[in-house]
Amino acid sequence: MNRYVAFLRGMNLGRRRIKNPELCAAFEDIGFTNVAAYLASGNVIFDADDADRALVARSIEDGLRDSLGYEVPTFLRTADEVRSIAAHEPFSDVTGERTGKMQVAMFSDDVGQSVRDSVLALSTDADMLELTNRELYWWPKGNFLDPELDLKVVEGILGPVTIRTKGTVERLAKKFL
Repeated sequence: MNRYVAFLRGMNLGRRRIKNPELCAAFEDIGFTNVAAYLASGNVIFDADDADRALVARSIEDGLRDSLGYEVPTFLRTADEVRSIAAHEPFSDVTGERTGKMQVAMFSDDVGQSVRDSVLALSTDADMLELTNRELYWWPKGNFLDPELDLKVVEGILGPVTIRTKGTVERLAKKFL
């Protein structure tokens, strides 16, 4: 049995409303077990027989499209990967005050050096960036809603992403993994 976390994009925004019990039921209908949802932002923890991450993600996207009637981009991580994200300490050498919360943008595929360089070129004192595997750590100096960083440019380079605070990932890992 394989333990996964699905980070779903665009959940409970606008007309796309679903309660966690309904979301868990949708995952169970797809065939997953030991399902739990964390917060109301599309974080679903579950077990699956299949070790093929791409196949599991595709099953989720197909199943949710069928049950909810709209596309739900899915960013799948293993339990070990989520524990690693939670434990990672980017920017540990930074001193001074920062009011913003560290964010983790998850994307689908590993990237090459040219993509990595393009993303990291966007890093500034106001919006510090670090890229590892399939995660972009972003520490804005201020409010998440008023970044200097243009997230559309980031997505233009990396492809679609979904963002969680690092604190959310840490609490999820501690509670479920």
